[in-house]
This record gives sequence, structure tokens and C-alpha cells, in this order.
Amino acid sequence: MIEESAVVVKIANHQVWVESAQNSACGGCLQKASCATSAIGSVLKKKSVPVDCDIPLNIGDQVTVAIDENLLLRASLLLYLLPLIALFAGAAIADGLLSDNAPYADLWLAGSAILSFLVSLWLIHKAQSLLIMGYARPVVVRKI
Repeated sequence: MIEESAVVVKIANHQVWVESAQNSACGGCLQKASCATSAIGSVLKKKSVPVDCDIPLNIGDQVTVAIDENLLLRASLLLYLLPLIALFAGAAIADGLLSDNAPYADLWLAGSAILSFLVSLWLIHKAQSLLIMGYARPVVVRKI
């Protein structure tokens, strides 16, 4: 299990909304003024995430949130590897179907690759609610 400390910001029906309690290492860095990471971190706001919980909690409580690393690894492979495979497969299929003297063959290859890439992203988006979000839900493990 991958664990992270968080703060409860909202409570609703056996589900709590938490925000990460982890502080950035940029606070103590002397190069803070010229660092792009610090600039990006200051622009992006903290985001609340819904988490399943059976422990009675109050707003402001410090909790430990966990998610199974095997499911996270599978989701990462699905999100990064499948579109890349689809990109190359789309180009290979178009290359096999086109003749050597086909006009605009390079455009057909590129278009087929991009189309298969976009279709794979759409399929991942549709499958995400069925496969990943149903099983890889983070849970509150304990109150700190």
C-alpha cells in the first residue's frame, strides 16, 4: 500500500474529502526565486479528493490515506503504454494497407497513427469508470 498523510476538509455519506498535508521541499531552498518548480507549485492550488472511509472523523483531522500499489501500477501501464502501442499499431496497419506509390502516404500514416492514438485515449476514458475507479479507490487507513 502507498500511504500519504492528509487533512479532512469535507465529510459526506461514508466518504471524506481530503487534501494532501505534505509540504514541498521548496520552502527551504535558497534558489526559490529562480526555480520553475516553485513557481508552478505556487500557482496550482491544493485539490480535494474523495476517499472512502468507515472511521468516524471530523473536519480538520489528520489521516493516513492509502491505495494499493499493484492497482496503481496497472492503471499507469494502461494510461501510458496502451496509447503508445495504439500509435505504432495504427501507423503499421496503414503502412501495410497502402501501396508503395500511394499519393500522400506519409499523411495517411500520420493520420492513422493519430486516429488510433485518440481512439485508445477515448477507450481508456470509457474503461476508467468500469475498471480503475471501481477498484483503485483510495481509503482512509487510520487517524493520526
